[in-house]
Amino acid sequence: MKRISQNTITLVLLFLTTSFLFSQKKDENIGNEVVNVVKPYSPTVSDAFKVKETPTFEDEETAQKETIQYNIFSFPVASTFTPSKGRAEGVEKTANEKLFSNYLTLAAGNYGAINAELSVTQLLENNNYVGALLRHFSSQGGIKEVDLKDNFFNTGLEVTYGNKSKDKSWNANLGYQNQIYNWYGLQSELFNEEIKASINPQQTYHTLNAGGKINLSESIFKSGTIQFIRFWDAFSSSENRFYAKPALELDIMDQKIKTNFVFDYIGTSFKKDYLGLEEIKQGYTNLGITPSIQINKDDLALNAGVSFFYSMNNIEKENKFFIYPNITASYKVVGNLMIAYAGAEGALNQNSYHDFVQTNFFVSPTLIIAPTDQKYDIYAGLKGKLDNTIGYNIRASVNNETNKPMFKNNLYNSFNTSKEGYNFGNSFEVVYDQVKTVSFFGEIKADFSKNASLGINATLSSYATEVEEEPWNLPSFRAEANLNFNITPKWYAGTSLFFVGERKDITVVQDLLTIFPPTYSPVTTTLESYLDLNTHLGYKHNERLTFFCKGNNLAGQNYQKWINYPVQGIQILLGANYKFDF
Repeated sequence: MKRISQNTITLVLLFLTTSFLFSQKKDENIGNEVVNVVKPYSPTVSDAFKVKETPTFEDEETAQKETIQYNIFSFPVASTFTPSKGRAEGVEKTANEKLFSNYLTLAAGNYGAINAELSVTQLLENNNYVGALLRHFSSQGGIKEVDLKDNFFNTGLEVTYGNKSKDKSWNANLGYQNQIYNWYGLQSELFNEEIKASINPQQTYHTLNAGGKINLSESIFKSGTIQFIRFWDAFSSSENRFYAKPALELDIMDQKIKTNFVFDYIGTSFKKDYLGLEEIKQGYTNLGITPSIQINKDDLALNAGVSFFYSMNNIEKENKFFIYPNITASYKVVGNLMIAYAGAEGALNQNSYHDFVQTNFFVSPTLIIAPTDQKYDIYAGLKGKLDNTIGYNIRASVNNETNKPMFKNNLYNSFNTSKEGYNFGNSFEVVYDQVKTVSFFGEIKADFSKNASLGINATLSSYATEVEEEPWNLPSFRAEANLNFNITPKWYAGTSLFFVGERKDITVVQDLLTIFPPTYSPVTTTLESYLDLNTHLGYKHNERLTFFCKGNNLAGQNYQKWINYPVQGIQILLGANYKFDF
């Protein structure tokens, strides 16, 4: 068998060698051949054979499965166990705190401080109610190193009548407020005792307001606000302001279409300017409309709109038209744990003498009143929860404003013939400029339990002005923290912390080369940052009577909120609150 295989292999090799030699013969003329194709080539694909998932076996030796039977040897067992009846575990109930319609607060402290507050509310028939709120806070002053009177007095009364039902609510209010402050921020080194004694720094403000609000749930007209404010002072300054803000809302194909309207009129007059030369009269009428559509789809919420404003200068007869973006959006990245939001908004904001006074009580009654053109405020951020008790919010924004108001110190001028109580470098004017602000904001709020809560926020800002040398009295950094907790069911406490960074303002120094008459030169001054620590402690004697103690400026810093205006030092206030019903 082996010999036959070797002869076969030898013949095959000899045949292949002979074929190779004949194929290598050189022939320059290969010749022509005609090939006739009788039938075109038609390829076909043979059937594929699918492999079965469960193959069959033809092995005779494959063993058959044996059938296994299971038998349980059981017998009854007598049981004497008797289960006891189920009993629900007792839950400790917390008694609901009784709510009272009225309260009275009385407190007194150092610096001759007195604080009183009375709130009265009475329910009437047909879901009507009437209420009144009386507030008073005053101090006799006593700040060290202050040459002028620094006491203040603030009293207000507001009466409300309204109705609140399932489908609608409305109220009408009438109020009056009387405020007395003093321009005590004097540069003492510039004046002798005779001039200081001749200055009367007192200013008195009066505010009369009347208006109302309405909210409807089953109507295209959703809400409306109307308000009239009459404001005047002890120097014959006066201001009348009336505004109305109705809002419409319509649902079309599961989308909300909203339209907000604004009518804002203001007229302000000052008896004379800072130099005492002429009267100042100003007035504006602003009309605005903001249509928008609200789209909610899955995790996306979008509000797209635009604002149109028409501003009329009632004195100079100059009219202007403004268009602003009004776009906001939010997206749930991870449910309520992380929500991304962004927006681009703008508006025409009307300033007023009344609002400036509530921000800075020491302005002079010689201001320029004009609206602020907020071209845009573009922002983006993230908010949400780190867990069920801790929430966060971070935001970056770019704000561009034309005619942004800033408080700036009124410089003392010895040649000024007007010798009112605000003409000695101890008051503030309002200057306007185009200001671009880049800011970063961060906030954390934590409700650890029903007995403890914590909040921290901070804002870092950078300003760019066009005309003014500095962003007067605008801090680059602000921070705030507050902590409230219940020590026991009877005792509670809390603390708050405010930090304000450096600000810039301007003051004057006397020139050394000119002694008589003296001349002064302006100098930019940096106001130091300050820390204000406040705390309170309370004891609930019963459901009606509570005693409390408040401490302000506990850090003891004699800081200046405004240039040449130091604040009171450590302030302690002791008082009680009593709740009652008629």
